Amino acid sequence: MLNIAGVKKGFQVGGNHIPILDIPQWKVDRGEKLAIIGPSGSGKSTLLHIISGVLRADSGEVQIDGQLLHRMTESVRDNFRAGHIGYILQDFHLIPSLTARQNVEIVMSGKMGAAERRERVDSWFERVHLADRSRHLPSQLSRGQQQRVAMIRALINEPALILADEPTGSLDWETADEVTGLLLELCRGEQHTLIVVTHDLNMADRFPKCVHISEINRINGVKRSANVREERAI
Repeated sequence: MLNIAGVKKGFQVGGNHIPILDIPQWKVDRGEKLAIIGPSGSGKSTLLHIISGVLRADSGEVQIDGQLLHRMTESVRDNFRAGHIGYILQDFHLIPSLTARQNVEIVMSGKMGAAERRERVDSWFERVHLADRSRHLPSQLSRGQQQRVAMIRALINEPALILADEPTGSLDWETADEVTGLLLELCRGEQHTLIVVTHDLNMADRFPKCVHISEINRINGVKRSANVREERAI
């Protein structure tokens, strides 16, 4: 599913080049569900942005489903991301003037017929227990409900790869645990590959596999956390 080789990324800060990532080799198999943990500034979010094609690596290869992202132009990467990658962010990025339903519909393919479109949206809102909230504005929903809408938006086009950047970072503990369970359940049902970046060790502990960023990024000198577990059976 995902193969990374020799990827390096840095940023210019005050005229100095600050290296962020140096990943010699990393592979994620199709259907894996894994959490990446590590301190702020260790390159976790930058790694997700490079995998998604939002950012381009300074060097190296990024391959998703046999497609070489590093060889694509920005517009081609954008189209690839729209069709193959679902992205869930901490701040949801829902359009405030649109209803929950409209925030989902806006990312759906225009080739889909009206009846199929309506049926699919209805089905997804039922699956996340928001059938009675689909026509509410984001401001009329709780933080947890807004995150569920963002999850539908990321999953509804059935992408092979789901990326989530601190998806529970702005939620209370109980809601975060509920959202984590729902996300894992939805991705297992659809056989999605799921990569989540999180500071929440309770969330990471729910995943079959947990990776500390220092295990794959040579620039990060942080020692492996005692909470990191080896892969276990789902």
